Amino acid sequence: MKGFLKRWALVLWPAVVLGMVIMPVASAMAKDYRALTPQTIKALKESFKLDARTTALLNAVTNNNTKDLAFNRLMFNKYNDIFNYKIKTKGITNQKQSGRCWLFAGLNIMRPAVMKKFNLDKFEFSENYLFFWDKLEKANMFLEAIIETKNKPFDDRELSLLVENPVPDGGWWEYVVDLMDKYGAVPKSAMPETKNSSNTRAMNALINKIARHDAIVLRDMAKRGKSATQLRKKKLEMLKTIYRVLALHLGVPPEQFTWRCEDKDGKIVEGTYTPVSFYKEAVGVKLSDYLPIIDHPIHPYGKHYRIKYSRNMSDVPDIDFVNLKIDRLKEFALKSLLAGEPVWFAADVGKENDYKEGIMAVGIYDYQSLFGIDASLS
Repeated sequence: MKGFLKRWALVLWPAVVLGMVIMPVASAMAKDYRALTPQTIKALKESFKLDARTTALLNAVTNNNTKDLAFNRLMFNKYNDIFNYKIKTKGITNQKQSGRCWLFAGLNIMRPAVMKKFNLDKFEFSENYLFFWDKLEKANMFLEAIIETKNKPFDDRELSLLVENPVPDGGWWEYVVDLMDKYGAVPKSAMPETKNSSNTRAMNALINKIARHDAIVLRDMAKRGKSATQLRKKKLEMLKTIYRVLALHLGVPPEQFTWRCEDKDGKIVEGTYTPVSFYKEAVGVKLSDYLPIIDHPIHPYGKHYRIKYSRNMSDVPDIDFVNLKIDRLKEFALKSLLAGEPVWFAADVGKENDYKEGIMAVGIYDYQSLFGIDASLS
């Protein structure tokens, strides 16, 4: 009984102290205008007047997509897609519900040259082929990073960033270059899209789950004193699982294929290739000669930058770029277009972009006129 009372005394004592502390604080908080007090809530409610215009707006917004209502029709009416100079190509490629914009854009740059070389009316590379290898390389890159950071605490910021999205869809121009240099390329017919290449959400969730599990296993092995050689031997077993999952979702990449198509004159074009031989014959350009330039205003211009853990392969350098002002980017882009070369670019395409009309322009959504608010940013 005595022990019972002692235990209860230990439990009750903090509760009593807590009660003594909370009472005056709670009293002070009632007058704190930083909180959503009843008076504040009342003022907010009174500020929302259901007059005729607001009632009409409420009915419109609750029954429609906000972007459709905010779409700037006056700006759209001024849009014109007739240009003095346009690179000739045919057909629009579609990444669908995936994060492969960088890959589609990279391969699209090379399509006009392939069409010209083989006298084709249309052509498309297999995005799925390079996507397979990109995923496998990213999985290996992630596991290598886990081995490199094996002694860091699990809540380390760098490690937390790695495990947040171990094997993502996204990428950069350098990814396209490194993938094609290593794995070549194939026509779309040699490795077409699958349900899971066009909609990657479920596949990504599974692969990321496997990758995080593998990260825990590798860190546990390191904690038990296993060598780097032993960790990489285990990594190979893990990559076999990832390869299997990718093959089941995306198909098996061809080692050799026969490509047949009809050119503009009705002539049959046919050849047997490996992915690397097709890349060399069809593209025939040293992609590593192209350098990335960027306008990143928060960093000094005229400098060369490199981003840690930004690569998709463990055996290539992290991506780097030269920081130049936007006017210089426009100058180089114009020169490329006038030379008949498409331009790969990356941007925050989730902002000020109307997907249905294909317009990316500041002000294409006029929220200020719709809601009477100013949410503009510099």
